[in-house]
Amino acid sequence: MQLLRTFIAADIPPTLQQTMQSHVDRLRRSLGDLVRWVPVSNIHLTLKFLGEVSPASVEILTQILRAEADSCPSFDITIGGLGSFPNSKRARVLWVGIQAPAELEALQRGIEAACARLGYESDPRPFSPHLTIGRVKERIAHADQQKIRQALEEITIDSLGTARVDSIHLYKSDLKPGGSVYTKLFTAPLKNVV
Repeated sequence: MQLLRTFIAADIPPTLQQTMQSHVDRLRRSLGDLVRWVPVSNIHLTLKFLGEVSPASVEILTQILRAEADSCPSFDITIGGLGSFPNSKRARVLWVGIQAPAELEALQRGIEAACARLGYESDPRPFSPHLTIGRVKERIAHADQQKIRQALEEITIDSLGTARVDSIHLYKSDLKPGGSVYTKLFTAPLKNVV
């Protein structure tokens, strides 16, 4: 039985992905191949990375997603800001920020707790909503790390707009030579607020 590499996420509308891309292109021109850039169509808000799961577990995960989505109202997030993890001096992941209401954190905590009850490992780091735009390549020279830090300080990404989060998705990720290919396995709509 082949395991599926999976994660739970909320989508970013294509119009906002394109707006983000035009801003990220400035950073891409500055840093070039020091970073493995995420294709614009793959940019999403990760709520829980599950790792490898059996196909039989997918049905249980869809039930969890449905239950969590039913208890959370739709909400808006604002996208903007540029940063890196763990910090700008040792950047490993480059991201665009998200400002969100308490509903997002409550939704993520509910998903994390439900997955933990099924035996999936909890992330020890606090949830920090962001959109990954690139990953710094391994073992780069100190001068290249300084170049990344300088670019992060000089290039700003102001508010790009607001997106409505009205559903969450279970995705499968297939690692291919050209990058990851994401396939939606299940979508759970959030509770509608009238």
